[in-house]
Amino acid sequence: MRLAIVRTIVRKELRETLRDRRTLMMMIVLPVLLYPLMIMGFGKLQASQREATEERTSRVAVWGGAPAEMMNALGADGKLRLDIWDDVPAEIRSQLESGTLHRPALVDRQTEASREPISRRQTEERKREADSPVHPAARAIIESRKADAVLVFWPGASDAVSGEGAGQVSVYFDSVREDSVEARQRVVDRLNEFRGTLVAGRQRARGLDAGFSTGVDVRSSDVAPQSRRSGLVLGLFLPFILVTMSLLGGFYPAIDLTAGEKERGTMQTLLCAPLRPIEIITGKFLAVWIICLIAALANVVSLGATVMRIVPGEQLSVSPLTLAMAFVMLLPVTFLFSAVFLALASFAKDFKDGQNFLTPVYMALAMPAGVSMLRGIELNAWTAFVPVVNIALLIKALLLSDAAADLVFLTLVSSTAYAVLALLLAARVFEREQVLLGGRDTMRGLFGLERSGATSPSPSLAIAAFGGVMVLTFYVSLALEQAGIVTTLLVTEYGFFLLPTLAAIAAFRFSFCETLSLRRPPLLGFVAAVLIGGSAWTFAGGVLIRLLPPPESLVKAMERLLLLDGSDAPLWVVWLVIAITPALCEEFFFRGLALSGLRKLGLWPALLVTALIFGLAHASIYRLLPTMFIGLLLTWLVWRTGSIWTGVIGHALNNGIAATLVYRPELAKLVGADESAFLDWRITLAGSAVMVAGLLVLGRAPRPSGLPPAHDPAMTQRRAA
Repeated sequence: MRLAIVRTIVRKELRETLRDRRTLMMMIVLPVLLYPLMIMGFGKLQASQREATEERTSRVAVWGGAPAEMMNALGADGKLRLDIWDDVPAEIRSQLESGTLHRPALVDRQTEASREPISRRQTEERKREADSPVHPAARAIIESRKADAVLVFWPGASDAVSGEGAGQVSVYFDSVREDSVEARQRVVDRLNEFRGTLVAGRQRARGLDAGFSTGVDVRSSDVAPQSRRSGLVLGLFLPFILVTMSLLGGFYPAIDLTAGEKERGTMQTLLCAPLRPIEIITGKFLAVWIICLIAALANVVSLGATVMRIVPGEQLSVSPLTLAMAFVMLLPVTFLFSAVFLALASFAKDFKDGQNFLTPVYMALAMPAGVSMLRGIELNAWTAFVPVVNIALLIKALLLSDAAADLVFLTLVSSTAYAVLALLLAARVFEREQVLLGGRDTMRGLFGLERSGATSPSPSLAIAAFGGVMVLTFYVSLALEQAGIVTTLLVTEYGFFLLPTLAAIAAFRFSFCETLSLRRPPLLGFVAAVLIGGSAWTFAGGVLIRLLPPPESLVKAMERLLLLDGSDAPLWVVWLVIAITPALCEEFFFRGLALSGLRKLGLWPALLVTALIFGLAHASIYRLLPTMFIGLLLTWLVWRTGSIWTGVIGHALNNGIAATLVYRPELAKLVGADESAFLDWRITLAGSAVMVAGLLVLGRAPRPSGLPPAHDPAMTQRRAA
């Protein structure tokens, strides 16, 4: 080997590499800026989270007879809200008051078969209370978040404190919840201060030295089961590793299938073949996604096996079912990664250029997942719509057995929406041959913002508009919570459904009449809209709701919404806000802009997709099926009559009747709609018969004159065939 030649080659490669400013950015500038920003950002976030926890008042349920002076000491600083006998089961209260229920003894968690030497601290941590009805009762109200902690004064505690004994007190808390840990610490601190004062008084009265007596025997009992404690430890690192390694699985395949093909000269050959761009992008996307899924599966299996092998037993464990669910949660996020990588790698000229393009994107997508490593950051209504973060926090919630059905639904819906938008971007890139051949393109051309002369939107524009409106509407509605229900509804409907619809039609110079189906409906179409809109709610409320019954909290929330949060507004105002406004604004968006774009897919795809996005927009898994059903009927009304006004009429009647029945309980009682949580079967059958009659009338309704071919159901079916 000639070392001189080697040195020459090394100098040449280093010189060429260092001449690339993007390489210097990735090697030096980005790490120098990235890590300080990341550490400071996470530090600030953790500090703000801690400050928020400290600012909140802890809710403590107090069970048992407590001395007045001790209660005064607990509430002295105003950080504890003490709820006497709050949510205590009647049997436990009776036993505490009668003195028949005593504090359970401590037992050792370790089995007699294990004789390994352990430290004193490990021995204390291994202790737990013997079986007692108080423990599961306290766990139930803490896990339901009715209280942050439960403070139990056992029988005789008041007399012992007043005399010279030691009153027995227990604090039940959840070590996984930050608010519960904070509540426990506050209670213990206040009791320790009271104990110090009590002991000092006893010592002075007896002339004893300091430290002679205990006064109050305080014990804390963690109600979090072993699975949740294991989930807390695993949830700090497992979601981040799974997300980042899944990212890495699609990184190099996306570059190789785009920039790599350009470098090898095979991209031009592929484009010259008699293939459609959508076929090329679909094949490449599925290949990258499959590789990404394999990487995700390998990581889930490997991490699960490693955890169970290295840390066996009850100290740290995770069930195979939880790992399987974590893998399922990775499906939409790997979909997103694959589409984004494939779209952006298409702009690169060669493999090296592709790495420079995607490395910042990889870091930008991976960094948000690190939020899951911070204590106190949980999946909620806000974080459920943050890309990547929502999946990481959802996996963490699964490990903690703390994933609410509605939040899982919102997370999957939002992640799927982002993934579809990313795939639409990738498809758009592959339609621009100048990009695939190494040329340049304008941003307007890339995102399809140039005016093409079309009179109605495309399916991709309809889906993209739905994704953008859904995310924006959700966040704005959360920000407007303090403004009241009426303001939130009006701003959401007019500002984020109607206004964007009209603005998009004007910006792209679509035909308002054709896009929104602004035509007078035929008489039979009007009659069908009245019959269907006035009766469809009976089938949805009598049959579909029974398939997935909503929780009581959702029912109460819907009642508050329909009553405008208890305002004294007259019924006509309720109809204006709850019925007419959503009917006008949502119909213009879903049965106007969205259906106009989706109808190019054919009859059934347009009907089903429009109904699906209408159901998803209502952001509740419990409302999804009945809302989709109503949306399907409204879509068929507009499709069959060619008029948006039939959908508006049906929508307004559906919402208005529901609001009227809640607003006028005597009417609900008259029709038998208040007898149980579900609609009475007699009303269900009668209303369903009226709905079927409406569908039969709709089938006989003639299409209005002047209906363009794009709105002709028969013509669309022939085109689809």
